[in-house]
Amino acid sequence: MGLIEDIKKRAISLHKHIVYPEGDDDRILQAAAQVLAEDIAELTILGDVDKIKWRAGELHIDISGAQLVNPANSEKKEHYAQTLYNLRRQKGMTLEEAREFVEDPIFFGTLMVHLGDADGMVSGARHTTADSIRPALQIIKTKPGHKVASSFFFMVPQDSDKVFFFADCAFIEHPNAHELATIAVQTADSARAFGFEPKVAMLSFSTNGSAHDSSLDFIIEATDLVRRKRPDIMIDGELQLDAAIVPEVAAMKCPDSPLKGDANVLVFPSLNAGNIGYKLVERFAHAKPIGPIIQGLNKPVNDLSRGCSVEQIVQTTEITVIEAKMK
Repeated sequence: MGLIEDIKKRAISLHKHIVYPEGDDDRILQAAAQVLAEDIAELTILGDVDKIKWRAGELHIDISGAQLVNPANSEKKEHYAQTLYNLRRQKGMTLEEAREFVEDPIFFGTLMVHLGDADGMVSGARHTTADSIRPALQIIKTKPGHKVASSFFFMVPQDSDKVFFFADCAFIEHPNAHELATIAVQTADSARAFGFEPKVAMLSFSTNGSAHDSSLDFIIEATDLVRRKRPDIMIDGELQLDAAIVPEVAAMKCPDSPLKGDANVLVFPSLNAGNIGYKLVERFAHAKPIGPIIQGLNKPVNDLSRGCSVEQIVQTTEITVIEAKMK
């Protein structure tokens, strides 16, 4: 069974409760109809209830199985506002400001997840990554021992059973050594949680000292940090891409590498490199990207590209359901 089919099957078996805070987007409503029809998850859709119902009728789709909630007049608004105030008052937030914030569907949805009224949230069809994820960092926060959250993409090549994990392609712009080590650990753990044994390559323009430049120091340091803190993770770096994934090249450039040119977790040294890298593979090699998937949070909140398709929303929902089980 392929990765995409396996993810759907697992999500259906778990059937968690996911909140969509962007009920004013047609793609979200169309994805909701598919999720409900295939029994992938229980859904709450946030927004103007009358407008959502009217638009669903215009689109000729059935979302009657979803719970529709307008944050502005929800019976839970005051409880959520008090919760937000208690979490943020030391940062200067007043109760009145908290009441205003919870009328924002992103904040309302995040609080639903925080308080256990939903198991996860999927947003970003209309919001930037920062707008979608900032409330999660403030409210849900990162896991103990993780100072940062990060992201990865599943990359599924055409006509191949191989699955790659690309990180970080959407979140941390300029990681330092400790952040890069955290990205590697989080992505390795994500790969393992989805049934893959992680083989982690810390990518660079150099392979095990073939070049000498101060810009490589943080990659080497990050690799050493992972080796010391997580000896259960197979990792090597710094490595050029071909040495990481082509056995014949690895045999020449780094014959002692434990990866042997068979890496499946590719950790990029910056967001620039990661974002360019995954889009090159998507456009030129026609590999299928799934993500970005946010990792390192206490509960799952996932971001969509504003150019996302209905199919991508459904797939991200399925992954969020599976992540909810991991928490």
